[in-house]
Amino acid sequence: MHAIVAVHLNLRARQPGLDQFTDGFGVQGAFLLKWRAILPAPAATMPQSVIPAAAPTDASLAASGRRVIQVEAQALGSLALRIDGEFSAACRLILASAGRVVTLGMGKSGHIAHKVAATLASTGTPAFFVHPAEAGHGDLGMITDADVVLALSYSGESDEVLTLLPVLKRQGNKVIAMTGRPASTLAREADIHLDVSVTEEACPLALAPTSSTTASLAMGDALAVALLEARGFTADDFARSHPAGSLGRRLLLHITDVMHAGEEIPRVHLGATLSEALVEMSRKRLGMTAVVDDEGRLQGLFTDGDLRRTLDNPSVDVRSAMIEQVMTRQPRTIAADRLAVEAARLMETHKIGGLVVVDASQRVVGALNIHDLLRARVV
Repeated sequence: MHAIVAVHLNLRARQPGLDQFTDGFGVQGAFLLKWRAILPAPAATMPQSVIPAAAPTDASLAASGRRVIQVEAQALGSLALRIDGEFSAACRLILASAGRVVTLGMGKSGHIAHKVAATLASTGTPAFFVHPAEAGHGDLGMITDADVVLALSYSGESDEVLTLLPVLKRQGNKVIAMTGRPASTLAREADIHLDVSVTEEACPLALAPTSSTTASLAMGDALAVALLEARGFTADDFARSHPAGSLGRRLLLHITDVMHAGEEIPRVHLGATLSEALVEMSRKRLGMTAVVDDEGRLQGLFTDGDLRRTLDNPSVDVRSAMIEQVMTRQPRTIAADRLAVEAARLMETHKIGGLVVVDASQRVVGALNIHDLLRARVV
């Protein structure tokens, strides 16, 4: 046996899409036929690489990374020019459907199809992924006649996907194809074709799907966002499908969910002394107390910061001072129906640690501080 140092392949160089490699051969025979033509006879000696392996430098690694980004950016720029009537038709087909969007794809296209389904589902378009190979063994039953099928295959010749087309057509499903070859079987047989072709892959061997998968992913995102806007999908709608994540907490929690109410609100009347206000602050442990009139309307706020400034003021006798002398008038407030994340933004902007919650008549109905937001994981 001879040691194999490297085999240099130049199969369809600079041609995008790894699944082009199997075009016309079928899944079972493609690699066998190709390798028989490439590999030497059993008795032959494999040629050794004449290219020495150079140790990569930081500069060369960074240059490779930049080149990939540039190639893929160019691919996306070209893709944007192909968002046309077919794209609009695909959106209208999905919007008119009473079913879901079912995405299909093999290999890397399958990974992209899986992500596209997840993005659609989280932005108001019910969708799920079905593996084409598994579909041929029973999972096809997951697809109803009301569903729209979004099939991804860069070559448009993936056997597992093409095998499903007659069944889907017979069932009455509309098919949207996303391929890089408008003349491919899948593109021709689909009701709508979205062209995601690229001039070159970012992979220097032109084998690993890079630019082509990026283009497919971007086209899927474009579909999801266009449908989101067409449906009038809101931030609250988004939060309802993400209740367990930080996004859900930020979008679903309101001030009423985190504030202290009733007897937990620190407050004193306008005629109280500074000493009485300090006792109230110590009991309620929010680092502040609201100052209200006889009808419960907010007149001012006294905080830990106000206390430090008062102690630093030699003209104030803390033992006899009235709260009206040292409180902050017209403090920042927030309404109970606002989002908790708005309270966090207000505190951050004005460098304050707490807020009084008031109603439309400026009556105090609650209070919260930064620790309440931290416990609710809003910040």
